[in-house]
Amino acid sequence: MPSLPTTITDELGIALGNLADAATGTVTPTIRLGVTGLSRAGKTIFITALIHNLLAAARLPGFAPMAEGRLISARLAEHPDNATPRFAYEAHLEALTGTPPVWPESTRRISQLRLSLRYQSGNWLKSRFGLHTLNLDIVDYPGEWLLDLPLLTRSYAEWSAEALELAGRPAREAEARPFLDALAAADPEAEATDAAAEALATAFTHYLRASKADARALSTLPPGRFLMPGDLEGSPALTFAPLPAPAASPRHSSLYAMLERRYEAYKSVVVRPFFRDHFARLDRQIVLVDALRALNSGPEAVADLETALTAVLECFRQGTSGPLSRLFNRKIDRILFAATKADLLHHTSHGRLEAILNRLVSAAARRAKFHGAETRSMAIAAIRATREGSVKHNGETLPTIIGTPESGQRLGDITYDGRTEIALFPGDLPENPDSLFKSDESTPQLNFLRFLPPTVMSPSQSGEPVFPYIRFDRALDFLIGDKLQ
Repeated sequence: MPSLPTTITDELGIALGNLADAATGTVTPTIRLGVTGLSRAGKTIFITALIHNLLAAARLPGFAPMAEGRLISARLAEHPDNATPRFAYEAHLEALTGTPPVWPESTRRISQLRLSLRYQSGNWLKSRFGLHTLNLDIVDYPGEWLLDLPLLTRSYAEWSAEALELAGRPAREAEARPFLDALAAADPEAEATDAAAEALATAFTHYLRASKADARALSTLPPGRFLMPGDLEGSPALTFAPLPAPAASPRHSSLYAMLERRYEAYKSVVVRPFFRDHFARLDRQIVLVDALRALNSGPEAVADLETALTAVLECFRQGTSGPLSRLFNRKIDRILFAATKADLLHHTSHGRLEAILNRLVSAAARRAKFHGAETRSMAIAAIRATREGSVKHNGETLPTIIGTPESGQRLGDITYDGRTEIALFPGDLPENPDSLFKSDESTPQLNFLRFLPPTVMSPSQSGEPVFPYIRFDRALDFLIGDKLQ
């Protein structure tokens, strides 16, 4: 897919936003970090852990500025954007440290927060000028909204054909049947009415939401605001659905023409401003991927996740970026692909999880490197909910993870109560990631449960309790370590 089409107005808006950022950063430089991922990939948890670890001066041996003692302090700074809600860090931290601790609510709207980092440069000449400050702006938005970006390259007819082809696949029959029945009863060339449009949009939305459920875990489900409408709930911009293209040019007053206009309005009113005002003004990007959820649901969900990631990541503005180029045409020069929830596997399987991640994002990574962006992949857990152990089974020692499953989680005939700690052998990931895309007897049996947040935490250098993690320090070093040199 080609780069997203932009208008002169888009480019002007992006340039003005970059100039405004530059004006506020004349004294203190600012880096905008985008935290991206599809639904339930762990964006809120990653951001909360990032902020807390830096504020609490956590032990982060893989984060060079901290390990070398050059990061002097971090503090929450004044909110940089009056038009964007502030990331609710305090509320999310309270949820994670409460009694009992619970995972915070998923991202439901765009938000932002600024950290001010005070550091000593590792460069001999630069260090002669005393301490330096870097503003880190962290931008969070619902993963569902990412799915909309590829729509900017598709007409209503193209999107409809693609959406109807997906809905008609045998594997989606149960979820799509009520929508397809409503579609069969509709006449695209009939006189348009709001009631007909709303009936189709409602049936289509129910199909998308059913496909997103854990049992299916499908990812290619645009429009994203149908899944996470935010403040657009009930607006005409969200009242459309795919229709088969008529044989002749439709009348202006037909149902097809009405839904086509609403689709185009959705792109103009919802998708394009999101791309222009937020997505196109990032410097660094972490892409969180919940591969384990897809693996739990089978080959179709894995293939669907790969398709969604490839389409979304092709929308990034990526390449080399310098002080002058950032004034007008900001680009992402580093992208970290992170397979989240590595704590649901024993560490002996982390290498295979990274191999699966590389398979899922291979096309996007090649494109990023071609444009000059640096990429890296790793398996992480921003907050580790389990610890490791082993059990004897039929004379064999199996590596396990130990933790407390959330209430209602099921494994076989067992339903967990949210209070009982268990040791679980989640299964072995395959050596060959390609096998996960095939529906045959060789597909491994995997058991991934959702566990409650940890209750045991270690003190930081300042004495504050901090969350255990897996490779979070290395992820942070790749994303911003070079900016603190």
